[in-house]
Amino acid sequence: MSLDNFAIIESTLREGEQFANAFFTPDQKVEIARLLDAFGVEYLELTSPAASPQSQADCARIARLGLRAKTLTHVRCHMDDARLAVDTGVDGIDVVFGTSSYLREFSHGKDIPYIIDSALEVIEYVKSQGLEVRFSSEDSFRSDLVDLLTIYRAVDQIGVNRVGIADTVGLADPRRVYDLVRTLRSVVHCDIEFHGHNDTGCAVANAYCALEAGATHVDTSVLGIGERNGITPLGGLIARMYAYDADLIRRKYNLPLLREVENYVAGLVSVDVPFNNYITGFTAFTHKAGIHAKAILNNPSTYEILDPADFGLTRYIHVAHRLTGWNAIKQRAEQLQLNLTDDAIKAITAQIKALADQKHLSLDDVDVLLRSYHSATLETGPLAAVAAD
Repeated sequence: MSLDNFAIIESTLREGEQFANAFFTPDQKVEIARLLDAFGVEYLELTSPAASPQSQADCARIARLGLRAKTLTHVRCHMDDARLAVDTGVDGIDVVFGTSSYLREFSHGKDIPYIIDSALEVIEYVKSQGLEVRFSSEDSFRSDLVDLLTIYRAVDQIGVNRVGIADTVGLADPRRVYDLVRTLRSVVHCDIEFHGHNDTGCAVANAYCALEAGATHVDTSVLGIGERNGITPLGGLIARMYAYDADLIRRKYNLPLLREVENYVAGLVSVDVPFNNYITGFTAFTHKAGIHAKAILNNPSTYEILDPADFGLTRYIHVAHRLTGWNAIKQRAEQLQLNLTDDAIKAITAQIKALADQKHLSLDDVDVLLRSYHSATLETGPLAAVAAD
């Protein structure tokens, strides 16, 4: 079952370069590669060396770093591109050809027999050089199913390592992804890779369903950056797979490094990590409602499917608001090492709620109240402190 044995093809250095704000210097590319390798991704996918002389040099440089992750580059299904890619020293080559009627009519103008002949020629050449090779259709979900299966059968028969399906415009939903991968799994013997764009918000769910159906590899990028709205985000896939099997994900990946990777890339492309980002967003482990806070304090699993400690993070109980409960205020008092009775805590909680109905409160406002009550308690005793309020 590929949910228990999958690989990440991390494409920040290929798909991520297509993000609107992206410009990575050669040294920055090396740092991204090193961080992702330290995180534990199995593959790094790099921009085609045919894109520019600098892309070719960067590809060769990263291929020589001696990383644990295998290096791939992504090229058109053309012999000239394949030869350039082989010369860079990468471990494998991802070959792509548009197969939908849209791309065949308005992009390259080639028919299915031509696509198959070209694919077989390039695949045979890459194999003869001792490298991994993947063949992917582009715009798979707007391609004719018979055409797709005909192409995939042909490349599978000559021993391609992987075939890829690509939701190039982000139109697929989880059911469609599952059905297509399941059908493909019954036709080919090689591995299956899924590349999903996030135009309609389904990239993570689609990637998970692809694995459920028998895919073995998923393309990701840091923060999901890429063409338009990007692709399956690395953190999003990790969160989804952690929910499936936390022990597996702890073993496979250096989870505390995720935040550093995301912050680094976010800085390079001049975006903020979203407040609700998977795992690392600043509200990801923030609890506010009183009933939630009480349960979290008793047992974090009540309202957390992810353990922040596994990612080097901590949860935060938000207490400065009208929804707060006295258990949360009590915990804050204990954090401040203030010894207050439950009656005092409840009185303070009532005052916090009253103030919060009138204005926005900060944690400092709560702390001032707690310390004031504590000081009054020391001076006059707990009952007098409560009565004096």
